[in-house]
Amino acid sequence: MKQKLKSKNSSKQKRLSEVEEIQRLNSWIQSQKPDSGSNPMSLPPLPTDAPVGRISADSYSRYAGATRFDHLPISKKMKDGLRKAEFIDMTDIQRASLPHALCGRDILGAAKTGSGKTLAFLIPVLEKLYRERWGPEDGVGSIIISPTRELGAQLFDVLKVVGKYHNFSAGLLIGGRKDVNTEKEHVNELNILVCTPGRLLQHMDETPNFDCSQLQVLVLDEADRILDVGFKRTLNAIISQLPKHRQTFLFSATQTKSVQDLARLSLKDPEYLSVHEESVTATPNRLQQTAMVVPLEQKLDMLWSFTKAHLKSKILVFLSSCKQVKFVFETFKKLRPGIPLKCLHGRMKQDKRMGIYSEFCQREEGSVLFSTDVASRGLDFNKAVDWVVQVDCPEDVASYIHRVGRTARYHSGGRSVLFLMPSEMKMLEQLQSAKVPIQLIKANTKRLQPVSGLLAALLVKYPNFQQLAQRAFITYLRSIHIQKNKEVFDVMKLSIDEFSASLGLPMTPKIRFIDQKRRKSEKVSANSTFLVLESSDKENAFKTSDGELEYGDFKESDQGLLPPAPIDADAPSSEVEDAVPRTRILKKKKLKINVHRPVGTRVSFDDEGNPLAPLARLADIKTSIESFIVDNDKKDEFYKKRREELKEADKEDKLLERNRLREKRDKEKKKKLKRARKESQDDDDISGDEEDRPQKRSKKYYSDSDGEVDNKVENNFNTESSSVAELEELALKLLSSQRS
Repeated sequence: MKQKLKSKNSSKQKRLSEVEEIQRLNSWIQSQKPDSGSNPMSLPPLPTDAPVGRISADSYSRYAGATRFDHLPISKKMKDGLRKAEFIDMTDIQRASLPHALCGRDILGAAKTGSGKTLAFLIPVLEKLYRERWGPEDGVGSIIISPTRELGAQLFDVLKVVGKYHNFSAGLLIGGRKDVNTEKEHVNELNILVCTPGRLLQHMDETPNFDCSQLQVLVLDEADRILDVGFKRTLNAIISQLPKHRQTFLFSATQTKSVQDLARLSLKDPEYLSVHEESVTATPNRLQQTAMVVPLEQKLDMLWSFTKAHLKSKILVFLSSCKQVKFVFETFKKLRPGIPLKCLHGRMKQDKRMGIYSEFCQREEGSVLFSTDVASRGLDFNKAVDWVVQVDCPEDVASYIHRVGRTARYHSGGRSVLFLMPSEMKMLEQLQSAKVPIQLIKANTKRLQPVSGLLAALLVKYPNFQQLAQRAFITYLRSIHIQKNKEVFDVMKLSIDEFSASLGLPMTPKIRFIDQKRRKSEKVSANSTFLVLESSDKENAFKTSDGELEYGDFKESDQGLLPPAPIDADAPSSEVEDAVPRTRILKKKKLKINVHRPVGTRVSFDDEGNPLAPLARLADIKTSIESFIVDNDKKDEFYKKRREELKEADKEDKLLERNRLREKRDKEKKKKLKRARKESQDDDDISGDEEDRPQKRSKKYYSDSDGEVDNKVENNFNTESSSVAELEELALKLLSSQRS
């Protein structure tokens, strides 16, 4: 009994202390609230030995400009969790956003990759629910949405560490897992949800009594990706079910400023905090970035050579499509470069993806991870990634920044290399204009190790690899084809046949969208060769003796424009230059005809071999045309006669058709009558007595003496009443009759 009283007293004291702490924190936050629109980083930093919290009865210490977590107005549980995880000093984005977030304002935070954005929104989420005294019976209080499953799992791990001493329940809701029914049973009891958009919407639609009407904080991590077209419909469906009066955080390395997006999320007067906007570079300072020009058909050779030259490094390789990742991983694994290989893409099962991600994070020695952009955002590989290799060009500057951000995180260094094709050099200008300090270097072709021949041998040895290669070939070209930035990505500029051979394919697969593009370009080029002349130019053009018009260096025939005569190789260079035709003339530009050009000397001959004058043939053509002109009265009479003939023929055709239909109906009637008679006859046979049926024909037996017929009827011969001797005698008679 005494123990129960002690436990009740201790829990009561604990609740009272929490209430007092919450009151003190609310007073502290409201009294020292930073001005709206200000950046706390611009304030002078607080000294490390400055007083913290309540200084006097009505005054508190300033927390805007604090550089350490223990100088912030946060709970003791939060400070203990941060201290346990060894988070002491704040990063730039944390110093800028936490003072505004703690006092209840909406935040749009933009900072370089690896700058600590995760804690910038996890701390305000936990503190908001703590100050609201949120409990299990209150339901969902905060939703944190991430674009990928791996990033969601990483956020959940950080949440468990820093929120260790809080009493909130949290859950990870991501796709690709089979325990959906278990999630549905417990999701209504969770206070904090870390989820991907698709899985959250699935629970909103399918889970009974799923309620988010009391939501306090919504967080979008990698917000620019979630607000992209790919998640637009899903996000709109989610936002429509959330309350408008809430606190919202948007964090990303490349943040959106779209008014439409902000209105869609019901943001009101958000604080836009881009801590590195005035920075010299948009990427981490410790990152060394290089690019090299690599033709499409040499990309795999360069990747193989790079891998062989860095066997002790931890390398993250980015490719455009899942099929490419699978093909490169499977073929390189067979070729055995001497370093462990792994692959990660969106088509893999969730358990396998998480296993590969954790294995690559924990590995300290050299390793290569081939991946799509699924690993480009937010993921923090615990052991530093030495190299980020982008075999395929990113779709835009933001994708490049996110990719290279997987290395040189926090205070570590890193290097990256980008393979650019000659047609993609515009991307280099775009990166440099976006404050990305990337340096163009020349590839060392002497150390290049060709791998195309080895791939061709693998495709012969393993037939299933051929289909992988074809799919990788097609998906890469499609990824280039669908890109919006046509200044960088033009599928018609690619050496497709050479690329196919570099994958080891014996023949180039047919691709429908490329064939359509080629046909269109051929039509355009064919149309552009036709010269559009004005009527005045036509009059100035002269006709040759064989009826062809000549203008400038071209002549027109019934087949279109014919090319000029071949150029004499021994002619002077000036004459050769004048003889080269202009293959394309703008529509608005009139063709200048050389009126001083000497007249041709071509001569035509008649049937008897006599030369004709230049215009004689035209006169003959005119007379032949005039002979074909018909009088209008004769023409009308001819058409009238033809109409009457057609009417008569039409009557005959209709009569024949009626007769044919009549015969057809008669045949069908006869068939029906015949069928009915047969059926009635069969019914009579079935219903008749046995006596009416035809009797069986009696068998005839021959005697052995004179061969006369024994007219004994088979029915009269009773085998049962006959003796054995009689039966034997009958058998002997039959045998003797057959012999005779």
